Amino acid sequence: MLTVPRRLAEITPEWATRALSARYPGARVSRVEIADVADGTNRRVRLRLAYAGADGGAPASVFLKLHGRPLHRLALLALRAWSAEGRLAASGVELPIEHPELFSGAWRRRTLASAVLMEDVTARGGEPSDAQRSLSPAEVRSGLAGLARLHAAFLGRVDNLPAGLGFLRPWRLGPAFAPVSYASLRRGMRRLEARQPSASRLLGEAGAGASVLERQFRRSALLAGSGSQTLLHGDAHPGNTYRLPGEETGFYDWQLVRAGHFAHDVGYFLIGALDAGERRVHEAELLDFYTERLAHALGHRDLPSDIAGDLEARYRAAPAFGLATWLHTLSAGTFQEEGVCLATVARFAAAYSDLGTRRSPLL
Repeated sequence: MLTVPRRLAEITPEWATRALSARYPGARVSRVEIADVADGTNRRVRLRLAYAGADGGAPASVFLKLHGRPLHRLALLALRAWSAEGRLAASGVELPIEHPELFSGAWRRRTLASAVLMEDVTARGGEPSDAQRSLSPAEVRSGLAGLARLHAAFLGRVDNLPAGLGFLRPWRLGPAFAPVSYASLRRGMRRLEARQPSASRLLGEAGAGASVLERQFRRSALLAGSGSQTLLHGDAHPGNTYRLPGEETGFYDWQLVRAGHFAHDVGYFLIGALDAGERRVHEAELLDFYTERLAHALGHRDLPSDIAGDLEARYRAAPAFGLATWLHTLSAGTFQEEGVCLATVARFAAAYSDLGTRRSPLL
């Protein structure tokens, strides 16, 4: 099994050769150059590679995702997500959605360490989205088409997944999590009030207090684990997307990949990606578009009963999960830049108010 580098000096030509061997068995890396390093929830490293002899089409630039600081690893452990992307990469399962090719994955349980070597999509003209800015309706439409293909491919198969994906489970947030969650939401709301009073007032007017939102957050996890189950990206916010020439939207950062109801991805992506004004204009049409694409990908047969009517009800409940998630992120202060948190919270707060999520019968 591929080892997890403990430090950057361990990313040697020999390590890179092993990491690429499943996809490019004849390529032998002769030099590794660390082009840039960025730290967030995880450490992200771009590597430039040179090869001895014929490279067999192997890439000159790749992207390596490593585990982050201990606190972040513990948070991912609580979400049962610390090794998920590494396991997905190691499975070799093809995902029918635009995403970086995953070359290899490794993890080490004792230290909660992980490594995922993947394609550098900038070599194909991919442009990572600005996590602080919303996407255009056309980019969201493209992303929904990709999610529909992904969801259709695994719909009804979560009890019989391909080898290597047996680790996928719906996300569960039990009552033991409640006190920590409540304290975190209170802290996030105080920070929101100090830094973005308009969004804070909107939450107050919509009745989204910490106790209400904490309960709805845990209920959202149960809701995602009910009904028609499939494979979910799990964290489809704008900062985890990129644009290819022609406005095709791709998804990276599959760390929160899980099983769940397709509406979970749909609501989280659509609401989190669109400016509130654009969402109000386009959301009905975009939900219809997703439904049509999902039905098309399924061959217009064996459509689950919760594709149409239940999708709308679940969509109206969706802001609770996104709002709580990003208030938790704002509260922690180290997972995402503050500007990203504030912009994303504002989008979910507007949707929470617009869609009447406080009164959702599903939560």
